[in-house]
Amino acid sequence: MSSEDKDEMVVTPWEVRGKVDYERLIREFGTQPLTEELLKRLESFTGELHLQLRRELFFSHRDLDTVLDLYEKGTKFVLYTGRGPSGPVHIGHLVPWIFTKHLQDHFDTRLYFQMTDDEKFLIDDENKLEDMTRYGFENALDLIALGFKPENTFIIYDVQDIDLLYDIALEVAKRITYSTARATFGFQDSTNLGWVFWPAVQAVPCFIHKKLTGENVPALIPAAIDQDPYWRITRDIAQKLGYHKPAQIHNRFLPGLGIGGKMSASEPETCIFTTDTPEVVKRKVWNAFTGGKGTATEQRKTGADPTICTIFQYFLYLFEQDDKKLAEREKRCRSGEILCGECKKELPERINTFLAEHQKKREKARDTLEKFHIKR
Repeated sequence: MSSEDKDEMVVTPWEVRGKVDYERLIREFGTQPLTEELLKRLESFTGELHLQLRRELFFSHRDLDTVLDLYEKGTKFVLYTGRGPSGPVHIGHLVPWIFTKHLQDHFDTRLYFQMTDDEKFLIDDENKLEDMTRYGFENALDLIALGFKPENTFIIYDVQDIDLLYDIALEVAKRITYSTARATFGFQDSTNLGWVFWPAVQAVPCFIHKKLTGENVPALIPAAIDQDPYWRITRDIAQKLGYHKPAQIHNRFLPGLGIGGKMSASEPETCIFTTDTPEVVKRKVWNAFTGGKGTATEQRKTGADPTICTIFQYFLYLFEQDDKKLAEREKRCRSGEILCGECKKELPERINTFLAEHQKKREKARDTLEKFHIKR
């Protein structure tokens, strides 16, 4: 692959690479930007703007305003997000989950969390079904470790729970033509039949609350924008089936520690897994790409560029809660007052403090895992 191909933006449910232009994605995907007015409405319900909203890490939506309109009139909503369990969880996966918990806590609502072990088996010839299923249970530990409560959190494992999903998946599949699916997902003649059907399975948690409780309420989906095509076709047929259209709120991708692109488990040296040891974290951070200059002298003179620095992005996304301190770090970076080595020394300490606590909670979660399994 040429350097030009690597720089080209590609954003699909199965691949994200290149420099991501979020304004272009809003135009091409037909979503709506998060406005100040909409953020103020959210703040009126939650009492505060979450860090990820203040820093514009969530940037786009579909029908968030409609969901809030209904909520004001007494119609609650449920939350839906998920994970494609093809390996261990990395910190980038935690970003929308942390925000999802914020919404769950403030709106006192259910979360349906889908483990798409079937999808990961279907899209890669090298993947074995038993491995994807095992990863699903392991990944669930990371979700639980963030503090979700079992009374309001329901994890769906697609293969294990297919009997619960299949009738709704059939209703969805019957109303989406192959022509629409091919245009949306780029299916080819070589695409296997399971992969073609699978989007119908991903649609099910948008509607499953009615089946389980009798309540017909909308689902709000916090997720990265690469998953948007699934909800786009689901929205087209929702009302035909008697449901609300699912709404979404889209987050930016946490960059990997390399040059360009989102954090990806396929490049393990550029991402921080939740199971990494302190020594591994330090090594990965020390080798990370920054916005610094060739020499300390030059950087002291002309400053660095935090907008392309992967180290700064980690402070932005997760590891600096204080907005004033973050702004001060950016100012010192641009002025050359602080060098990359100083940030590279500080960041592992913050990551490892977080991971030490997360890993303890993750192990404790093994004892409660069954309590989160979706109730029949």
